[in-house]
Amino acid sequence: MNDSAVQGDLGGGGRALLIAASLIIVIAGLQAAKSLILPFLLAMFLAMVTLPLLNWMQDKKVPTGVAVLLTLILALSIVVGLGVMIGGSVAQIGDEIPKYRERLEEISGGAIAQLEKIGLPVSQEAFQDLVNPDRVWEYAQAGLRGIATALSNMFLVLLTIVFVLFEAAGIPAKLQKAFGDRRNSERYEKIKSEIQQYLRAKTVISLATGTCIGIGLWIVGVDFAFLWASLAFVLNYIPNLGSIIAAVPPVLLTLVQLGPVQALVVAILFVAVNVVFGNVIEPYLVGRKVGLSTLVVFLSLVFWGWVWGPVGMLLSVPLTMIVKIMLENTEDLRWIAILLGPAPAKEKNPKKASA
Repeated sequence: MNDSAVQGDLGGGGRALLIAASLIIVIAGLQAAKSLILPFLLAMFLAMVTLPLLNWMQDKKVPTGVAVLLTLILALSIVVGLGVMIGGSVAQIGDEIPKYRERLEEISGGAIAQLEKIGLPVSQEAFQDLVNPDRVWEYAQAGLRGIATALSNMFLVLLTIVFVLFEAAGIPAKLQKAFGDRRNSERYEKIKSEIQQYLRAKTVISLATGTCIGIGLWIVGVDFAFLWASLAFVLNYIPNLGSIIAAVPPVLLTLVQLGPVQALVVAILFVAVNVVFGNVIEPYLVGRKVGLSTLVVFLSLVFWGWVWGPVGMLLSVPLTMIVKIMLENTEDLRWIAILLGPAPAKEKNPKKASA
């Protein structure tokens, strides 16, 4: 029985069920293979970030092996330097917990008194347990353990980056020779170019966001301003929710350390920075490079976060961009790519020809 006969026997409902079952199997496979796939994907995207530097050195007649080595040394120096400074700040937070606990007890006592004045009975033990800094520190340690797990795969990531950088220049020619179709190499070049442009623009915006946040927190006098600036830089790669998550710890710390007025100032700082960079500058620099609607960006964040956790959220936009480009080059599925993209620009009404 040929494929057309099978499709005819299945009917429309049967084909829909078959597609749904296939999607469920694929998603389950992605979740099951997370520990293997995520290091490879991280390596691919990190290689794309560093590839322009490698290409620049090769244009300057630097041998490929030396250029790859210098690129890795520079990237590792940045990562290790940030890790050392952030690790020092995290250790200091642990030392400062007793001081924050005393301040929290004062704040919680005042809050309980105010709530009781308006007739709302509150259990002091339950309220203090809710705002217990030890509990917050436990959550922070859980997050640090997750980061440590990701770093445990760093050797595999670095090894993959080395091979990707060595092979990057020859991939288009290999695709054309393997499949005998120039469109495959063109598709690869389009994916590489668009993701590089997106990551470059997003990195510049995230760096500017983290710098402004860090300077603002330092002026206000918030403890560990560099740590919160680094957090704002990293989480800004997560669309929509990243900037909100990054604002919560420094605002709460400012409330405990300096008081409600300064906490309000810090909250306004985060809102102002994210409005300027997120709503004005980012759409101008990144909007056209992404080629995805706002709803699709949010749904991709939810989907990839559900499949692969925080790393999936970080990679949600690039992964969805790859899917969209692949769909654009598949005749039967091009309509899905159109639905994933932004609304088409409105055409001006043509002038009626004079009779």
